[in-house]
Amino acid sequence: MKHLKWLGIILFFTACSSSYITTAWKAPGVSPQKHKKILVLGLINDPDKTIREKMEQHIVGDLIELGYNAVCSCEEFNPKAFENMSEKVALDKLSNSGIDAVLTIVMLNKVKEKNYVPARINNQDRFWGYYSNMYGRVYSPGYYTTDTKYFWESNFYNLDTKELLYSAQSQSFDPQSAAIMGHEYGLMIVKNMVKNNILQKQIEQPLKSF
Repeated sequence: MKHLKWLGIILFFTACSSSYITTAWKAPGVSPQKHKKILVLGLINDPDKTIREKMEQHIVGDLIELGYNAVCSCEEFNPKAFENMSEKVALDKLSNSGIDAVLTIVMLNKVKEKNYVPARINNQDRFWGYYSNMYGRVYSPGYYTTDTKYFWESNFYNLDTKELLYSAQSQSFDPQSAAIMGHEYGLMIVKNMVKNNILQKQIEQPLKSF
């Protein structure tokens, strides 16, 4: 019963996913590498601090499930740890922490859309039924809903070679919560990186389906 319960949760997230990849790119000839430590670094405004933490933590969890040593910047460094640093100083700081790869999560944009939902009507093939329903629609107020759309970009860098290995742009539409969006996004990005031969399983442990 316990396994069935978790299967139901996974299927629920898959069926109701609010996130999807729009474009993805990988460097020519790239293949999975063994990294000492991968840093997951979110670049998201302070008002969305909770979203940044959830995104980082879920991706770290998915990388660890693949067998990689991964840490999130929200626990390893403060949000402005690299502010006003030169490239050399920043890379030395990361190297001193044993980090040789970085996966970034950048919120490119966040848009709120207000949509009008008219009063509900039933289709009618008789005049009076149609008239009555349309009368109700015209003179009965509907209501407005506000939906939020997030635009994301994630890049994966090898710090030893200073090369960009992978980049993906994606969108999330009106997620139920920061935790759910982080869960969906982490699975989506990590699975796509495996599919594109950027990452591979380092231990014999199944990757959750998405």
